[in-house]
Amino acid sequence: MKLEDLVHKSGEWLKGTGPNSDIVISSRIRLARNFEKIPFPNRATKEESQKILEQVRQAVEEINLLKGSMSLEMSSLDNVDKQFLVERHLMSHEHAIKPDSKGLVVSPEEIISIMINEEDHLRIQVMRSGLDLNDTWEIIDQLDNALAEKLNFAFLPEWGYLTACPTNTGTGMRGSVMLHLPALVMTKQINKVLAAIAKLSFTTRGLYGEGTQATGNFFQISNQVALGHSETEILDNLKGLIKQVVEQEGQARQALLSQNREVLEDRIWRATGTLRSAYIISSQETIELLSMVRLGVDLGIVKDIDRSLLNELFIIIQPAHLQKIEGKKINAPERDAKRAKLIRENLGG
Repeated sequence: MKLEDLVHKSGEWLKGTGPNSDIVISSRIRLARNFEKIPFPNRATKEESQKILEQVRQAVEEINLLKGSMSLEMSSLDNVDKQFLVERHLMSHEHAIKPDSKGLVVSPEEIISIMINEEDHLRIQVMRSGLDLNDTWEIIDQLDNALAEKLNFAFLPEWGYLTACPTNTGTGMRGSVMLHLPALVMTKQINKVLAAIAKLSFTTRGLYGEGTQATGNFFQISNQVALGHSETEILDNLKGLIKQVVEQEGQARQALLSQNREVLEDRIWRATGTLRSAYIISSQETIELLSMVRLGVDLGIVKDIDRSLLNELFIIIQPAHLQKIEGKKINAPERDAKRAKLIRENLGG
């Protein structure tokens, strides 16, 4: 498996299937793990970081869950390649910075990715389509156990897993669910919902996680604290909260249909028409318009477009993806034209 193999395929989490997939895009669980007796990445020497890279690479080759995975060194990638991996949600923005002694492992279906020497020695991630935290947990728990048989993780009985950031200490786990909430935004209920989420010690971020704003009506909700709670407690609390948000979004959608159907349909069809006819379009405008089209598909208003295609378009219209598809670096105006053409081809414009 090579990086180029990802260009013309989409990850499992974009399939648009799984429970509540009309509102929930994906479920993700991330585990932070560190090696015992080796400083955290921000304090480790180059030799220590390289040792971790080599040990993880060897362990990966011996684990069945990771058979056929791609192993990359960040220092061997150019900026477009690194941004491409960020756009696919396979690694963080931070991992692309200062690439020396950093690595990435990606499973064939992009369900599993492992960042090596990011903030922690290992950031293990599993993503699935829809609201599927149970299966996501089963996969990452199995993988964590397999890695622990081959690598010595820093763990203290009174504290749990030791991590670079104190908020991750304990289970080292962050559960995260990405939701599409256009109706709550349109009915101006979203700020009230986000405030309630914050009071419950959960955090909300944008499409690309920490430090990003909610564009295209996408919101990522995750736990803030890993210490003092078991993995089961964290996931049960997250699932309970997500189900409430899903219910509120569903109610807001029905309210729009019953009270403002003509206005709603007008916005949906204007968005569809613009995407099918535009010859130049920015990524920001595209994401906002795709959000409205996806709402139309999920409500049964737009019947000739597949949800999984829309999910994929949210990713492949990003700058690095367009350049990988084109096979060369292209400037912003060229990307705007390429993006518009790609959308017309996919949506039948």
